[in-house]
Amino acid sequence: MDLKTLTYLVVGATFILYIGIAIWSRAATTGEFYIAGKSVSPLANGMATAADWMSAASFISMAGLIAFSGYDASVYLMGWTGGYVLLALFIAPYLRKFGKFTVPEFIGERYYSKTAKIVAVLCLIFISFTYVAGQMRGVGIVFSRFLEVDVSVGLLIGMSVVFVYAVLGGMKGITYTQVAQYCVLIFAYTVPAIFIALQITDNPIPQLAFGSKISGTSFGLLDKLDEIVTALGFNEYTSGLKSKTDIFCITLALMVGTAGLPHVIVRFFTVPTVKDARTSAGFALLFIAILYTTAPAVGSMARYNLINTVQPGEIGTPEGNLLYENRPDWMTRWQQTGLVEFKDKNNDGRIQFYNDQNPEFIDKASDYGWQGNELIVDRDIMVLANPEIAGLPNWVIALVAAGGIAAALSTAAGLLLVISSSISHDIVKGVINPNISEKNELIVGRIAAAVAILIAGYLGFDPPGWVAEVVAFAFGLAAASLFPVIFLGIFYKRINKYGAIAGMLTGLFFTYGYIEYFKGLFLKWMGSPWGENIASNWLFGISPEGIGVIGMLLNVMVAIGISHMTEKPPQEVFDLVDRIRVPRAD
Repeated sequence: MDLKTLTYLVVGATFILYIGIAIWSRAATTGEFYIAGKSVSPLANGMATAADWMSAASFISMAGLIAFSGYDASVYLMGWTGGYVLLALFIAPYLRKFGKFTVPEFIGERYYSKTAKIVAVLCLIFISFTYVAGQMRGVGIVFSRFLEVDVSVGLLIGMSVVFVYAVLGGMKGITYTQVAQYCVLIFAYTVPAIFIALQITDNPIPQLAFGSKISGTSFGLLDKLDEIVTALGFNEYTSGLKSKTDIFCITLALMVGTAGLPHVIVRFFTVPTVKDARTSAGFALLFIAILYTTAPAVGSMARYNLINTVQPGEIGTPEGNLLYENRPDWMTRWQQTGLVEFKDKNNDGRIQFYNDQNPEFIDKASDYGWQGNELIVDRDIMVLANPEIAGLPNWVIALVAAGGIAAALSTAAGLLLVISSSISHDIVKGVINPNISEKNELIVGRIAAAVAILIAGYLGFDPPGWVAEVVAFAFGLAAASLFPVIFLGIFYKRINKYGAIAGMLTGLFFTYGYIEYFKGLFLKWMGSPWGENIASNWLFGISPEGIGVIGMLLNVMVAIGISHMTEKPPQEVFDLVDRIRVPRAD
Protein backbone atom coordinates (compact mmCIF):
# COMPACT_ATOMS: atom_id res chain seq x y z
CA MET A 1 0.00 0.00 0.00
CA ASP A 2 1.39 3.43 -0.93
CA LEU A 3 2.29 5.95 1.78
CA LYS A 4 -0.48 8.44 0.98
CA THR A 5 -3.26 5.84 1.19
CA LEU A 6 -1.81 4.32 4.34
CA THR A 7 -1.52 7.73 5.97
CA TYR A 8 -5.13 8.58 5.14
CA LEU A 9 -6.23 5.30 6.72
CA VAL A 10 -4.17 5.69 9.90
CA VAL A 11 -4.94 9.39 10.43
CA GLY A 12 -8.59 8.86 9.48
CA ALA A 13 -8.90 6.02 12.01
CA THR A 14 -7.54 8.26 14.79
CA PHE A 15 -9.96 11.04 13.83
CA ILE A 16 -12.90 8.61 14.01
CA LEU A 17 -11.65 7.50 17.43
CA TYR A 18 -11.43 11.09 18.73
CA ILE A 19 -14.87 12.05 17.44
CA GLY A 20 -16.38 8.81 18.76
CA ILE A 21 -14.99 9.54 22.23
CA ALA A 22 -16.40 13.08 22.08
CA ILE A 23 -19.86 11.78 21.24
CA TRP A 24 -19.66 9.14 23.98
CA SER A 25 -18.54 11.69 26.60
CA ARG A 26 -20.64 14.65 25.52
CA ALA A 27 -20.80 17.35 28.20
CA ALA A 28 -24.32 17.93 29.54
CA THR A 29 -23.54 20.44 32.30
CA THR A 30 -21.17 23.37 32.78
CA GLY A 31 -19.26 21.30 35.35
CA GLU A 32 -18.63 18.62 32.73
CA PHE A 33 -17.84 21.22 30.07
CA TYR A 34 -15.29 23.12 32.20
CA ILE A 35 -13.71 20.50 34.50
CA ALA A 36 -15.16 17.11 33.42
CA GLY A 37 -17.37 17.00 36.52
CA LYS A 38 -14.31 16.41 38.77
CA SER A 39 -14.67 12.72 37.96
CA VAL A 40 -11.46 11.82 36.10
CA SER A 41 -9.24 9.13 37.64
CA PRO A 42 -5.60 10.04 38.46
CA LEU A 43 -4.24 7.60 35.85
CA ALA A 44 -6.46 8.95 33.06
CA ASN A 45 -5.77 12.52 34.12
CA GLY A 46 -2.03 11.82 34.11
CA MET A 47 -2.22 10.61 30.52
CA ALA A 48 -4.47 13.50 29.49
CA THR A 49 -2.16 16.00 31.19
CA ALA A 50 0.85 14.53 29.40
CA ALA A 51 -0.92 14.79 26.03
CA ASP A 52 -2.14 18.31 26.83
CA TRP A 53 1.32 19.46 27.83
CA MET A 54 3.37 17.59 25.19
CA SER A 55 2.26 19.73 22.32
CA ALA A 56 3.52 19.96 18.76
CA ALA A 57 6.52 21.73 20.30
CA SER A 58 7.48 18.58 22.20
CA PHE A 59 6.59 16.06 19.48
CA ILE A 60 7.54 17.89 16.29
CA SER A 61 9.87 20.74 17.13
CA MET A 62 11.95 19.95 20.21
CA ALA A 63 13.98 17.13 18.65
CA GLY A 64 14.40 19.32 15.55
CA LEU A 65 15.89 22.03 17.73
CA ILE A 66 18.16 19.45 19.36
CA ALA A 67 19.16 18.17 15.90
CA PHE A 68 20.30 21.60 14.72
CA SER A 69 21.28 23.34 17.96
CA GLY A 70 22.73 20.44 19.93
CA TYR A 71 23.74 21.42 23.44
CA ASP A 72 21.99 24.80 23.28
CA ALA A 73 18.61 23.07 22.88
CA SER A 74 19.01 21.39 26.28
CA VAL A 75 17.29 24.44 27.76
CA TYR A 76 13.97 23.08 26.47
CA LEU A 77 14.49 19.71 28.11
CA MET A 78 15.50 21.24 31.43
CA GLY A 79 12.93 24.02 31.44
CA TRP A 80 9.85 22.06 30.47
CA THR A 81 10.50 19.04 32.68
CA GLY A 82 11.65 21.12 35.66
CA GLY A 83 8.65 23.37 35.24
CA TYR A 84 6.28 20.49 35.55
CA VAL A 85 7.81 19.54 38.91
CA LEU A 86 7.36 23.14 40.05
CA LEU A 87 3.72 23.04 38.94
CA ALA A 88 3.02 19.71 40.63
CA LEU A 89 4.55 20.73 43.97
CA PHE A 90 3.64 24.39 44.40
CA ILE A 91 0.63 25.24 42.26
CA ALA A 92 -1.67 22.40 41.21
CA PRO A 93 -2.66 20.93 44.64
CA TYR A 94 -3.50 24.34 46.07
CA LEU A 95 -5.60 25.44 43.12
CA ARG A 96 -7.41 22.08 43.20
CA LYS A 97 -8.14 22.72 46.87
CA PHE A 98 -9.60 26.08 45.89
CA GLY A 99 -12.09 23.99 43.93
CA LYS A 100 -13.45 26.30 41.23
CA PHE A 101 -13.41 26.16 37.43
CA THR A 102 -10.69 28.46 36.09
CA VAL A 103 -7.45 30.27 36.91
CA PRO A 104 -9.02 33.75 36.42
CA GLU A 105 -11.74 32.70 38.87
CA PHE A 106 -9.07 32.01 41.49
CA ILE A 107 -7.37 35.34 40.79
CA GLY A 108 -10.69 37.21 40.90
CA GLU A 109 -11.67 35.73 44.28
CA ARG A 110 -8.18 35.76 45.84
CA TYR A 111 -7.74 39.42 44.90
CA TYR A 112 -11.42 40.29 45.55
CA SER A 113 -11.68 42.15 42.26
CA LYS A 114 -13.54 41.77 38.97
CA THR A 115 -10.86 43.95 37.39
CA ALA A 116 -8.18 41.48 38.47
CA LYS A 117 -10.23 38.68 36.91
CA ILE A 118 -10.58 40.58 33.62
CA VAL A 119 -6.83 41.31 33.53
CA ALA A 120 -6.14 37.61 34.17
CA VAL A 121 -8.41 36.71 31.25
CA LEU A 122 -6.51 39.20 29.06
CA CYS A 123 -3.21 37.56 30.04
CA LEU A 124 -4.68 34.11 29.45
CA ILE A 125 -5.87 35.03 25.96
CA PHE A 126 -2.46 36.47 25.03
CA ILE A 127 -0.72 33.32 26.26
CA SER A 128 -3.16 30.84 24.77
CA PHE A 129 -3.36 32.35 21.29
CA THR A 130 0.44 32.64 21.14
CA TYR A 131 0.69 28.98 22.14
CA VAL A 132 -2.03 27.79 19.77
CA ALA A 133 -0.34 29.48 16.79
CA GLY A 134 2.51 26.99 17.20
CA GLN A 135 0.12 24.05 17.37
CA MET A 136 -1.64 25.06 14.18
CA ARG A 137 1.70 25.38 12.39
CA GLY A 138 2.36 21.78 13.41
CA VAL A 139 -1.00 20.67 12.03
CA GLY A 140 -0.31 22.47 8.75
CA ILE A 141 3.13 20.86 8.37
CA VAL A 142 1.81 17.34 8.91
CA PHE A 143 -1.13 17.72 6.57
CA SER A 144 0.82 19.44 3.81
CA ARG A 145 3.40 16.66 3.65
CA PHE A 146 1.69 13.40 4.48
CA LEU A 147 -1.80 14.00 3.15
CA GLU A 148 -0.42 16.03 0.24
CA VAL A 149 -2.93 18.82 0.60
CA ASP A 150 -2.43 22.55 0.82
CA VAL A 151 -1.62 23.87 4.28
CA SER A 152 -4.88 25.83 4.32
CA VAL A 153 -6.88 22.65 3.60
CA GLY A 154 -4.99 20.79 6.30
CA LEU A 155 -5.72 23.51 8.83
CA LEU A 156 -9.42 23.42 7.98
CA ILE A 157 -9.50 19.65 8.51
CA GLY A 158 -7.69 19.96 11.84
CA MET A 159 -9.95 22.80 12.95
CA SER A 160 -13.03 20.75 12.08
CA VAL A 161 -11.90 17.79 14.19
CA VAL A 162 -11.05 20.02 17.16
CA PHE A 163 -14.38 21.80 16.74
CA VAL A 164 -16.31 18.54 17.11
CA TYR A 165 -14.65 17.16 20.21
CA ALA A 166 -13.93 20.47 21.97
CA VAL A 167 -17.29 22.16 21.35
CA LEU A 168 -19.35 19.00 21.77
CA GLY A 169 -17.46 17.23 24.54
CA GLY A 170 -16.00 20.15 26.48
CA MET A 171 -13.39 19.21 29.10
CA LYS A 172 -15.00 15.80 29.59
CA GLY A 173 -14.66 14.95 25.90
CA ILE A 174 -11.22 16.53 25.63
CA THR A 175 -9.91 14.59 28.63
CA TYR A 176 -10.74 11.15 27.29
CA THR A 177 -9.74 12.16 23.77
CA GLN A 178 -6.37 13.22 25.15
CA VAL A 179 -5.93 9.81 26.79
CA ALA A 180 -6.26 8.26 23.34
CA GLN A 181 -4.01 10.95 21.82
CA TYR A 182 -1.29 10.25 24.36
CA CYS A 183 -1.29 6.57 23.40
CA VAL A 184 -1.06 7.51 19.72
CA LEU A 185 1.66 10.14 20.07
CA ILE A 186 3.93 8.20 22.44
CA PHE A 187 3.74 5.07 20.30
CA ALA A 188 4.40 7.16 17.19
CA TYR A 189 7.42 8.82 18.82
CA THR A 190 9.14 5.79 20.33
CA VAL A 191 8.64 3.16 17.59
CA PRO A 192 10.71 4.96 14.90
CA ALA A 193 13.26 5.94 17.55
CA ILE A 194 13.77 2.25 18.36
CA PHE A 195 14.08 1.32 14.68
CA ILE A 196 16.64 4.06 13.98
CA ALA A 197 18.62 3.34 17.16
CA LEU A 198 18.95 -0.26 15.98
CA GLN A 199 20.03 0.87 12.52
CA ILE A 200 22.76 3.19 13.74
CA THR A 201 24.04 1.56 16.94
CA ASP A 202 22.50 -1.95 17.18
CA ASN A 203 21.03 -0.81 20.50
CA PRO A 204 17.19 -0.83 20.56
CA ILE A 205 16.91 1.56 23.53
CA PRO A 206 17.16 5.14 22.23
CA GLN A 207 18.23 6.55 25.60
CA LEU A 208 21.24 4.19 25.59
CA ALA A 209 21.89 4.39 21.85
CA PHE A 210 22.43 8.12 22.34
CA GLY A 211 25.75 7.31 24.05
CA SER A 212 26.61 4.14 22.12
CA LYS A 213 29.08 3.44 19.32
CA ILE A 214 28.00 3.49 15.69
CA SER A 215 27.60 -0.02 14.29
CA GLY A 216 30.82 -1.45 12.87
CA THR A 217 32.98 1.45 14.05
CA SER A 218 34.87 2.54 17.13
CA PHE A 219 33.23 5.98 17.07
CA GLY A 220 30.56 7.01 19.54
CA LEU A 221 27.47 8.60 17.94
CA LEU A 222 28.08 11.99 19.56
CA ASP A 223 31.82 11.94 18.82
CA LYS A 224 31.16 11.18 15.16
CA LEU A 225 28.49 13.86 15.01
CA ASP A 226 30.94 16.40 16.44
CA GLU A 227 33.47 15.43 13.77
CA ILE A 228 30.97 15.67 10.92
CA VAL A 229 29.39 19.00 11.83
CA THR A 230 32.70 20.74 12.57
CA ALA A 231 34.02 19.55 9.19
CA LEU A 232 31.06 21.36 7.63
CA GLY A 233 31.83 24.57 9.51
CA PHE A 234 29.16 24.18 12.20
CA ASN A 235 29.77 24.46 15.92
CA GLU A 236 30.47 21.23 17.81
CA TYR A 237 27.22 19.41 18.43
CA THR A 238 28.03 18.79 22.10
CA SER A 239 29.00 22.39 22.84
CA GLY A 240 26.87 25.50 22.75
CA LEU A 241 27.00 29.13 21.68
CA LYS A 242 24.48 30.61 24.11
CA SER A 243 25.74 32.56 27.10
CA LYS A 244 25.23 31.18 30.59
CA THR A 245 22.95 34.11 31.35
CA ASP A 246 20.69 33.37 28.40
CA ILE A 247 20.62 29.62 29.12
CA PHE A 248 19.68 30.33 32.73
CA CYS A 249 16.93 32.79 31.77
CA ILE A 250 15.40 30.61 29.04
CA THR A 251 15.41 27.57 31.34
CA LEU A 252 13.84 29.51 34.21
CA ALA A 253 11.28 31.17 31.93
CA LEU A 254 10.20 27.78 30.59
CA MET A 255 10.03 26.32 34.11
CA VAL A 256 8.03 29.15 35.60
CA GLY A 257 5.94 29.50 32.46
CA THR A 258 4.94 25.85 32.73
CA ALA A 259 3.64 26.50 36.22
CA GLY A 260 1.63 29.46 34.94
CA LEU A 261 -0.04 27.85 31.92
CA PRO A 262 -3.82 27.85 32.46
CA HIS A 263 -4.56 24.90 30.15
CA VAL A 264 -2.18 22.71 32.18
CA ILE A 265 -3.32 23.98 35.59
CA VAL A 266 -6.99 23.38 34.79
CA ARG A 267 -6.27 19.68 34.27
CA PHE A 268 -5.86 19.33 38.04
CA PHE A 269 -9.36 20.69 38.59
CA THR A 270 -10.81 17.57 36.92
CA VAL A 271 -9.91 14.99 39.60
CA PRO A 272 -12.06 14.26 42.67
CA THR A 273 -9.60 15.19 45.45
CA VAL A 274 -6.36 17.03 46.22
CA LYS A 275 -4.64 13.69 46.78
CA ASP A 276 -5.74 12.62 43.30
CA ALA A 277 -4.27 15.85 41.90
CA ARG A 278 -0.88 14.97 43.37
CA THR A 279 -1.11 11.38 42.17
CA SER A 280 -2.08 12.39 38.66
CA ALA A 281 0.86 14.82 38.62
CA GLY A 282 3.17 11.91 39.35
CA PHE A 283 1.64 9.82 36.57
CA ALA A 284 1.90 12.74 34.14
CA LEU A 285 5.58 13.26 34.94
CA LEU A 286 6.24 9.57 34.26
CA PHE A 287 4.39 9.67 30.94
CA ILE A 288 6.14 12.89 29.93
CA ALA A 289 9.56 11.46 30.81
CA ILE A 290 9.16 8.69 28.22
CA LEU A 291 9.18 11.23 25.39
CA TYR A 292 11.58 13.71 26.94
CA THR A 293 14.31 11.14 27.59
CA THR A 294 13.92 9.90 24.01
CA ALA A 295 14.09 13.32 22.35
CA PRO A 296 17.90 13.87 22.60
CA ALA A 297 18.51 10.52 20.87
CA VAL A 298 15.95 11.32 18.17
CA GLY A 299 17.53 14.73 17.53
CA SER A 300 21.09 13.47 17.30
CA MET A 301 20.18 10.50 15.08
CA ALA A 302 18.14 12.75 12.79
CA ARG A 303 21.08 15.14 12.33
CA TYR A 304 23.45 12.22 11.67
CA ASN A 305 21.16 10.67 9.06
CA LEU A 306 20.43 14.02 7.39
CA ILE A 307 24.09 14.83 6.83
CA ASN A 308 24.96 11.34 5.63
CA THR A 309 22.05 11.49 3.18
CA VAL A 310 23.02 14.74 1.45
CA GLN A 311 26.79 14.74 2.14
CA PRO A 312 27.72 11.05 1.80
CA GLY A 313 31.49 11.17 1.21
CA GLU A 314 34.55 13.15 2.19
CA ILE A 315 33.91 16.87 2.16
CA GLY A 316 35.36 18.70 -0.84
CA THR A 317 35.34 15.66 -3.14
CA PRO A 318 32.73 14.78 -5.78
CA GLU A 319 31.72 11.82 -3.63
CA GLY A 320 31.14 14.21 -0.74
CA ASN A 321 28.28 16.00 -2.49
CA LEU A 322 25.12 14.41 -3.77
CA LEU A 323 24.12 14.95 -7.40
CA TYR A 324 20.89 16.93 -7.47
CA GLU A 325 19.40 14.48 -9.99
CA ASN A 326 20.08 11.64 -7.54
CA ARG A 327 18.76 13.36 -4.47
CA PRO A 328 16.96 11.01 -2.06
CA ASP A 329 13.22 10.44 -2.33
CA TRP A 330 12.54 11.98 1.07
CA MET A 331 14.10 15.26 -0.06
CA THR A 332 12.04 15.32 -3.28
CA ARG A 333 8.81 14.82 -1.31
CA TRP A 334 9.59 17.42 1.33
CA GLN A 335 10.64 20.01 -1.25
CA GLN A 336 7.04 20.02 -2.43
CA THR A 337 6.00 21.44 0.95
CA GLY A 338 8.46 24.35 0.72
CA LEU A 339 10.06 23.28 4.01
CA VAL A 340 13.16 21.92 2.25
CA GLU A 341 14.84 24.15 -0.34
CA PHE A 342 17.79 23.55 -2.67
CA LYS A 343 19.43 26.31 -4.75
CA ASP A 344 22.38 25.33 -6.94
CA LYS A 345 24.41 28.50 -6.40
CA ASN A 346 27.50 27.37 -8.33
CA ASN A 347 25.59 25.42 -11.02
CA ASP A 348 27.53 22.19 -10.53
CA GLY A 349 24.46 20.00 -10.08
CA ARG A 350 25.55 18.96 -6.59
CA ILE A 351 24.19 19.72 -3.14
CA GLN A 352 26.57 21.61 -0.85
CA PHE A 353 25.38 21.66 2.73
CA TYR A 354 27.57 23.62 5.13
CA ASN A 355 27.64 26.63 7.42
CA ASP A 356 28.16 29.67 5.23
CA GLN A 357 27.79 31.97 8.26
CA ASN A 358 31.09 30.78 9.77
CA PRO A 359 33.88 33.23 8.77
CA GLU A 360 36.54 30.60 9.48
CA PHE A 361 34.97 28.22 6.97
CA ILE A 362 34.35 30.63 4.07
CA ASP A 363 37.91 30.44 2.65
CA LYS A 364 37.87 26.66 2.84
CA ALA A 365 34.52 26.56 1.06
CA SER A 366 35.84 28.89 -1.66
CA ASP A 367 38.73 26.49 -2.28
CA TYR A 368 36.14 23.82 -3.07
CA GLY A 369 34.39 26.16 -5.49
CA TRP A 370 31.33 26.54 -3.25
CA GLN A 371 29.39 29.78 -3.26
CA GLY A 372 27.20 29.37 -0.22
CA ASN A 373 25.09 26.77 1.55
CA GLU A 374 22.63 25.39 -0.98
CA LEU A 375 20.31 23.41 1.29
CA ILE A 376 17.77 24.83 3.74
CA VAL A 377 15.92 22.40 6.00
CA ASP A 378 13.16 23.66 8.29
CA ARG A 379 13.98 22.26 11.71
CA ASP A 380 10.30 21.57 12.40
CA ILE A 381 10.31 18.70 9.88
CA MET A 382 13.10 16.64 11.45
CA VAL A 383 10.96 14.31 13.57
CA LEU A 384 8.39 13.91 10.81
CA ALA A 385 11.00 13.34 8.09
CA ASN A 386 13.29 11.19 10.24
CA PRO A 387 11.63 7.83 9.38
CA GLU A 388 11.76 8.68 5.66
CA ILE A 389 15.42 9.73 5.86
CA ALA A 390 16.19 6.44 7.61
CA GLY A 391 14.20 4.44 5.03
CA LEU A 392 11.72 2.98 7.50
CA PRO A 393 8.52 1.19 6.35
CA ASN A 394 5.52 3.25 5.24
CA TRP A 395 3.41 2.17 8.22
CA VAL A 396 5.95 3.78 10.58
CA ILE A 397 5.88 7.02 8.57
CA ALA A 398 2.06 7.02 8.65
CA LEU A 399 2.15 6.41 12.40
CA VAL A 400 4.44 9.41 12.91
CA ALA A 401 2.02 11.57 10.92
CA ALA A 402 -0.84 10.49 13.19
CA GLY A 403 1.30 11.15 16.27
CA GLY A 404 2.23 14.65 15.13
CA ILE A 405 -1.41 15.52 14.52
CA ALA A 406 -2.42 14.02 17.89
CA ALA A 407 0.21 16.11 19.72
CA ALA A 408 -0.87 19.34 18.03
CA LEU A 409 -4.61 18.80 18.35
CA SER A 410 -4.50 17.64 21.98
CA THR A 411 -2.86 20.84 23.15
CA ALA A 412 -4.87 23.04 20.79
CA ALA A 413 -8.09 21.63 22.22
CA GLY A 414 -6.98 22.28 25.79
CA LEU A 415 -5.97 25.85 24.97
CA LEU A 416 -9.18 26.59 23.11
CA LEU A 417 -11.30 25.28 25.97
CA VAL A 418 -9.42 27.46 28.44
CA ILE A 419 -10.12 30.50 26.24
CA SER A 420 -13.77 29.46 25.93
CA SER A 421 -14.29 28.92 29.67
CA SER A 422 -12.61 32.21 30.54
CA ILE A 423 -14.94 34.11 28.24
CA SER A 424 -18.15 32.29 29.15
CA HIS A 425 -17.56 31.64 32.85
CA ASP A 426 -15.25 34.43 33.95
CA ILE A 427 -16.46 37.30 31.75
CA VAL A 428 -20.06 36.56 30.79
CA LYS A 429 -21.17 34.86 34.02
CA GLY A 430 -18.62 36.40 36.38
CA VAL A 431 -18.86 40.02 35.21
CA ILE A 432 -21.55 40.73 32.61
CA ASN A 433 -24.50 38.52 33.62
CA PRO A 434 -24.09 36.69 36.94
CA ASN A 435 -27.68 35.35 36.70
CA ILE A 436 -27.24 33.59 33.37
CA SER A 437 -28.73 30.10 33.35
CA GLU A 438 -26.48 27.03 33.15
CA LYS A 439 -27.95 26.14 29.75
CA ASN A 440 -27.21 29.57 28.29
CA GLU A 441 -23.74 29.62 29.84
CA LEU A 442 -23.02 26.30 28.14
CA ILE A 443 -24.21 27.75 24.81
CA VAL A 444 -21.96 30.81 25.27
CA GLY A 445 -19.04 28.51 26.10
CA ARG A 446 -19.54 26.52 22.91
CA ILE A 447 -19.86 29.65 20.78
CA ALA A 448 -16.68 31.07 22.35
CA ALA A 449 -14.86 27.80 21.62
CA ALA A 450 -15.99 27.93 17.98
CA VAL A 451 -14.79 31.53 17.56
CA ALA A 452 -11.48 30.69 19.26
CA ILE A 453 -10.97 27.79 16.82
CA LEU A 454 -11.46 30.14 13.86
CA ILE A 455 -8.90 32.60 15.25
CA ALA A 456 -6.47 29.76 15.98
CA GLY A 457 -6.80 28.52 12.42
CA TYR A 458 -6.05 31.99 11.08
CA LEU A 459 -2.90 32.20 13.22
CA GLY A 460 -1.82 28.82 11.88
CA PHE A 461 -1.65 30.17 8.31
CA ASP A 462 1.21 32.53 9.17
CA PRO A 463 2.74 31.72 12.56
CA PRO A 464 5.52 33.97 13.88
CA GLY A 465 8.27 31.33 14.07
CA TRP A 466 9.18 27.69 14.57
CA VAL A 467 6.80 25.67 16.69
CA ALA A 468 9.06 25.42 19.75
CA GLU A 469 10.13 29.05 19.41
CA VAL A 470 6.54 30.31 19.37
CA VAL A 471 5.66 28.07 22.32
CA ALA A 472 8.67 29.43 24.22
CA PHE A 473 7.22 32.93 23.77
CA ALA A 474 3.93 31.71 25.27
CA PHE A 475 5.78 30.28 28.28
CA GLY A 476 7.59 33.60 28.73
CA LEU A 477 4.30 35.48 28.73
CA ALA A 478 2.87 33.02 31.29
CA ALA A 479 5.96 33.38 33.49
CA ALA A 480 5.75 37.17 33.40
CA SER A 481 2.00 37.60 33.90
CA LEU A 482 0.06 34.79 35.60
CA PHE A 483 2.63 32.77 37.55
CA PRO A 484 3.68 35.54 40.00
CA VAL A 485 0.13 36.43 41.04
CA ILE A 486 -0.84 32.77 41.40
CA PHE A 487 2.27 31.93 43.44
CA LEU A 488 2.10 35.07 45.59
CA GLY A 489 -1.65 34.60 45.98
CA ILE A 490 -1.03 31.20 47.57
CA PHE A 491 2.08 31.94 49.65
CA TYR A 492 2.00 35.69 50.43
CA LYS A 493 -1.14 36.99 52.10
CA ARG A 494 -0.18 40.67 51.94
CA ILE A 495 -0.54 40.95 48.15
CA ASN A 496 -3.71 42.91 47.39
CA LYS A 497 -5.74 43.61 44.27
CA TYR A 498 -3.86 46.78 43.34
CA GLY A 499 -0.51 45.04 43.43
CA ALA A 500 -1.81 42.00 41.52
CA ILE A 501 -3.37 44.06 38.72
CA ALA A 502 -0.35 46.32 38.32
CA GLY A 503 2.03 43.37 38.44
CA MET A 504 0.18 41.36 35.78
CA LEU A 505 -0.03 44.31 33.40
CA THR A 506 3.62 45.25 33.93
CA GLY A 507 4.89 41.71 33.31
CA LEU A 508 2.62 41.11 30.33
CA PHE A 509 3.28 44.34 28.45
CA PHE A 510 7.01 44.40 29.12
CA THR A 511 7.50 40.80 27.94
CA TYR A 512 5.17 41.12 24.97
CA GLY A 513 6.78 44.40 23.95
CA TYR A 514 10.28 42.92 24.10
CA ILE A 515 9.28 39.87 22.02
CA GLU A 516 7.43 42.06 19.54
CA TYR A 517 10.38 44.42 19.23
CA PHE A 518 12.84 41.66 18.32
CA LYS A 519 10.62 39.05 16.67
CA GLY A 520 7.56 40.82 15.27
CA LEU A 521 5.36 38.27 16.99
CA PHE A 522 1.94 39.31 15.71
CA LEU A 523 2.26 42.81 14.23
CA LYS A 524 3.73 41.55 10.96
CA TRP A 525 1.58 43.90 8.95
CA MET A 526 3.75 46.74 10.25
CA GLY A 527 6.71 45.36 8.31
CA SER A 528 9.89 43.75 9.58
CA PRO A 529 10.55 43.37 13.31
CA TRP A 530 11.41 46.74 14.76
CA GLY A 531 14.74 45.62 16.18
CA GLU A 532 17.32 43.30 14.70
CA ASN A 533 17.24 40.02 16.59
CA ILE A 534 20.94 39.84 17.37
CA ALA A 535 22.51 39.22 20.76
CA SER A 536 24.31 42.56 20.92
CA ASN A 537 20.92 44.31 21.03
CA TRP A 538 19.39 42.12 23.73
CA LEU A 539 18.81 43.48 27.24
CA PHE A 540 21.52 41.98 29.50
CA GLY A 541 22.19 39.50 26.68
CA ILE A 542 18.82 37.80 27.24
CA SER A 543 17.04 36.48 24.15
CA PRO A 544 13.29 36.96 23.54
CA GLU A 545 12.77 33.31 24.57
CA GLY A 546 14.16 34.06 28.04
CA ILE A 547 12.95 37.59 28.68
CA GLY A 548 9.95 36.31 30.63
CA VAL A 549 12.27 36.02 33.65
CA ILE A 550 12.79 39.79 33.70
CA GLY A 551 9.06 40.28 33.18
CA MET A 552 8.41 37.97 36.13
CA LEU A 553 10.81 39.91 38.39
CA LEU A 554 9.20 43.20 37.39
CA ASN A 555 5.77 41.70 38.11
CA VAL A 556 6.83 40.55 41.58
CA MET A 557 8.50 43.85 42.48
CA VAL A 558 5.57 45.94 41.29
CA ALA A 559 3.01 43.66 42.99
CA ILE A 560 4.81 43.67 46.35
CA GLY A 561 5.70 47.37 46.21
CA ILE A 562 2.20 48.60 45.40
CA SER A 563 0.57 46.15 47.84
CA HIS A 564 2.65 47.55 50.69
CA MET A 565 1.79 51.11 49.70
CA THR A 566 -1.95 50.39 49.80
CA GLU A 567 -4.33 48.81 52.31
CA LYS A 568 -4.18 45.17 53.36
CA PRO A 569 -6.56 42.64 51.80
CA PRO A 570 -9.77 42.02 53.80
CA GLN A 571 -9.88 39.30 56.44
CA GLU A 572 -11.88 36.92 54.25
CA VAL A 573 -8.92 36.81 51.83
CA PHE A 574 -6.60 35.79 54.67
CA ASP A 575 -9.11 33.07 55.57
CA LEU A 576 -9.24 31.93 51.94
CA VAL A 577 -5.44 31.58 51.78
CA ASP A 578 -5.45 29.62 55.05
CA ARG A 579 -8.17 27.32 53.73
CA ILE A 580 -6.17 26.62 50.58
CA ARG A 581 -2.84 26.06 52.29
CA VAL A 582 -3.72 24.24 55.52
CA PRO A 583 -3.98 20.48 54.91
CA ARG A 584 -7.42 19.03 55.52
CA ALA A 585 -9.09 15.80 54.47
CA ASP A 586 -11.17 16.20 51.29
